Amino acid sequence: MYPKIAEYLRDRSVLLVGFGREGQSSYRYIRKYFPEKPLTVADKNAVSVDDPFVTCICGENYLDCIGDFDLVLKSPGISFKAVDAPAHTEITCQVDLFLRFADCHKIGITGSKGKTTTSTLTYQMLKAAGKDCRLIGNIGVPVFDSLEDLTPDTVAVIEMSSHQLEFTHTSPEVAVLTNLYEEHLEHYKGGFAGYTAAKSHIALYQSAQDVFIYNATQGLGDFPCPERTKAQKIGIHETDSLPFAVENAHLAGVHNRQDVLFARAAAAQFGATDCDCEAAVRDFQGIEHRMEKVGTFKGITFYNDCIATIPHAVLCAVEAIGTVGTLIVGGKDRGLDYSGFVEALKNSKIQNIIGTPATGHTIVHALEAADAPQRVLCAADLEEAVCLAYQYTEAGKACLLSPAASSYNVYKNFEEKGRHYKALVKEYGEK
Repeated sequence: MYPKIAEYLRDRSVLLVGFGREGQSSYRYIRKYFPEKPLTVADKNAVSVDDPFVTCICGENYLDCIGDFDLVLKSPGISFKAVDAPAHTEITCQVDLFLRFADCHKIGITGSKGKTTTSTLTYQMLKAAGKDCRLIGNIGVPVFDSLEDLTPDTVAVIEMSSHQLEFTHTSPEVAVLTNLYEEHLEHYKGGFAGYTAAKSHIALYQSAQDVFIYNATQGLGDFPCPERTKAQKIGIHETDSLPFAVENAHLAGVHNRQDVLFARAAAAQFGATDCDCEAAVRDFQGIEHRMEKVGTFKGITFYNDCIATIPHAVLCAVEAIGTVGTLIVGGKDRGLDYSGFVEALKNSKIQNIIGTPATGHTIVHALEAADAPQRVLCAADLEEAVCLAYQYTEAGKACLLSPAASSYNVYKNFEEKGRHYKALVKEYGEK
């Protein structure tokens, strides 16, 4: 007898779209149960699979074959904005199948920002409570990789991106929405409306026994499903009280405190006490690329906040750190509106703003046009930006890389950009 997911895939013709981390995870899972099942892999980049039962379709037109299959397992990050799949083809993803068929408890966490911190804290609160739990999903662990050792008592904490939720039609028992801001607009029909519609799937299919935890400070005005979800609703205000202090430097700032509130509310649904939550907050080690302290060099403290791909996240980091003398911004232009961000920077106490291509230059020119009091500089690349930061940042101040944009114009992802930044900071700091 096959597990439920394997049984669902057994007699269907399957196309794996994207062969990165999640695509390879799906391939391994299918091969475990069906060593000779014909599979097709479609990827824009060249892919080679040492398997006589695999066909690879690569290149610019790799999505044209979708209608030839019963089921498409889509990897996150690949836009189907221009794809019109025929009715006989099911578009799904690992998260969708996990929610449908995995025999365990599920907490799903999404939001434009804060989902990684909230997911990690929720997991650590449950661990402190002695629960059997997993931290999976968009955080970097494909959900199929956790299938083998789950039990009905396991609590899966699943970080969910809009890309994973877009084709997900089952909701978790506990759903958390941290916030909604303009993000990934280039991926969806209808821009922001398409993005929020994808996010709504986290709660849209919940039952009356389920729980929906949301950002009550921001409200649900942009969220399509509050009146349609049947779940019990718990609103979290940033000013809500906590029975313990948040004194961890990795959780500085109002936004991080609200993430603690989200996590506490989610973990409590499965028995975590306030003592458990306090222990998890105390022991929290931070998230790489989220207000990550690189070190102090030549009197300047450098922070890597490359995960901040929207303006709101940048302003939260500036507020939390409190001593930012230099801000480095810039990345891929995805059509975000930066006018409010420019005004906020102009009125801030930041002394130097350095922009890298492409959006950083746009922001710098807008600040110049607005007669901003800051020193504003365009850098050709990240290396020049770091050199300028060393040149102009006052000793005792901080330099923050917080792009307010994605990194895909130059780097593979924000992780690659963040690690390059840390290497540059150390290289020039030791000269």
